[in-house]
Amino acid sequence: MDNTKYLKKIIIDKYSGGELIEKDDVVIDESRINIYLNGEKTISMMCIPKDQEAHAIGFLMSENVISKVDDIKNIEIKEDGLEVYIEAEVDENMLQNLYKEKTLTSGCGGGVTGNIAGNVEVPFNQIAMSTKPETILSEIKQFYDDSELYLLTGCVHKAMLYLEDGTTVTAEDIGRHNAIDKVVGKCKLKGLDTTKSVLFVSGRLSSEMVVKGVMHRIPIIVSRTAPTHLGVKTAHTHGITLIGFARGRKMNIYTHAGRIDA
Repeated sequence: MDNTKYLKKIIIDKYSGGELIEKDDVVIDESRINIYLNGEKTISMMCIPKDQEAHAIGFLMSENVISKVDDIKNIEIKEDGLEVYIEAEVDENMLQNLYKEKTLTSGCGGGVTGNIAGNVEVPFNQIAMSTKPETILSEIKQFYDDSELYLLTGCVHKAMLYLEDGTTVTAEDIGRHNAIDKVVGKCKLKGLDTTKSVLFVSGRLSSEMVVKGVMHRIPIIVSRTAPTHLGVKTAHTHGITLIGFARGRKMNIYTHAGRIDA
């Protein structure tokens, strides 16, 4: 895949070893992508103009505006790549709530409620999936080794879904949340089951990152970096196995360690 088209060439002054040297450099392209749903502009996103279909679908399914891929009638990307037009059956309440405050709260009994404006129910994740520590550690090493845009620019985040059969699907973007939406969207468009998978992400494990996994019923989330306290609490409440500082031969398992077959 030619990733150079997502780069812009610039000239910089680099200070090194006591000298200031003019040199060529590259930076990541950042564009505003406009998403239109059933003829109406729904949202604009600042992102890398790459995997736009998957990004739009992953985002709208994260927000429960679209329930399933079968509800999508047509997707069209304009020639400049900056506008995505989608025709689909939508949940109008979720569409109206898209710009309102989004929270997750625990519920009574055996389930919990993931609220986008208070009316999306997400049951406690009881998916019986397990994986070995060696798999987590080898995959996260490969996860970073294969990140071409990051190696070129140092300016992108990445997400990867490791499926139960060993298949991996990846996506990169300037935003951590965008990368997750893209990788989930890719899987949904291919008809791949993400409910028995491991989500690898770059960057910290904040509550917003964990919520993405909650909404898509992903049982295990892994990062090389740290979680926030609310990220840990959210994972614990919703039945997500949360792993941080996965590097070398070590990792910290913060919640629901039973899925890690040590």
